Amino acid sequence: MTETTTSAERFLQGNGCSQAVLTQFCEQLGMDQLTALKISSGFPAGMQMAGVCGAVTGAYMVLGLKFADQQSSESTGRKKVYEAVAEFTSRFKQRNNTLDCSDLLGCNIITPEGKEIADQKNLFKTVCPKFVEDAAIILQEIIESADHDQ
Repeated sequence: MTETTTSAERFLQGNGCSQAVLTQFCEQLGMDQLTALKISSGFPAGMQMAGVCGAVTGAYMVLGLKFADQQSSESTGRKKVYEAVAEFTSRFKQRNNTLDCSDLLGCNIITPEGKEIADQKNLFKTVCPKFVEDAAIILQEIIESADHDQ
């Protein structure tokens, strides 16, 4: 079993939110740490646009690694991924009400005013780790359930 606190610790040590999530699971799914760090490096802070939370996009990458099959270039080969993404999305929204970075933080970090609010309130250290940890916990549950069903 993977430690669910690992993603939050990685985030607090400097990984972006998407990197922290993907690197926690990458090796057990056949990807090395450096490749995972590189692939997920553009997704923190809602893809640098305060859009979908980077922890969520990192989770979607994990779900692709876990559930895509040899025919993933066709929609039928992505069916299990889509189902897992829908399940993850539902669970993350149940915990946090939204997937949107701006809504999660309560400010738009893309604007100078929003970034200042986030910095003043120390949101990246006090709020974001929960979203990273939530993503890791949900992923662990989905992966364990799938492994148990096999």
